[in-house]
Amino acid sequence: MVLGDLVRLRPVEPSDAEAVWRWNHDPDVMRWMSDGYAQPLAQVRKRLEERPPNAYGDLLLGIEAAVEERLVGVVRLRDAEPERGCAELDIYIGEKECWGRGYATDALRTVCRYGFEKMRLHKISLDVVTENHAAHHIYRKVGFVEEGRLRQVFRRDGQWYDMFLMGLLEGELRT
Repeated sequence: MVLGDLVRLRPVEPSDAEAVWRWNHDPDVMRWMSDGYAQPLAQVRKRLEERPPNAYGDLLLGIEAAVEERLVGVVRLRDAEPERGCAELDIYIGEKECWGRGYATDALRTVCRYGFEKMRLHKISLDVVTENHAAHHIYRKVGFVEEGRLRQVFRRDGQWYDMFLMGLLEGELRT
């Protein structure tokens, strides 16, 4: 378990399948995320049961609100390679009543600190839809900088959107 100020990060369990399934079928939660095709709960549960253990190349953690001791979201460092010292980050808070309470910011700082200190990463990257102002604000607040822009690569509600490519180097994390 990795502790932040407001959250605990812990491995995602098969028992988390119902929450993950519910979030992945909520249009508000998935608004600015690639949501793929709808899956039945049994398939989500099976995927979590058969998921390989967390490792350097793919670390999936549940975000628990420390006070409430309940799962509120997930964060992932993926595609990490020791030779490059880089990883890609995905994060979301699925429990809408927990939005705006600082959980995403604390989880982001906590997983980045873990990535730099424990995994010895040099850089963590992510992409974010330009219209996802809340996420963009949080990323900038913790130190991520815009490194590029992909034009019209995300489609939602019949409209195409750009994405920012953002990166955080070791030593740039703001607390």
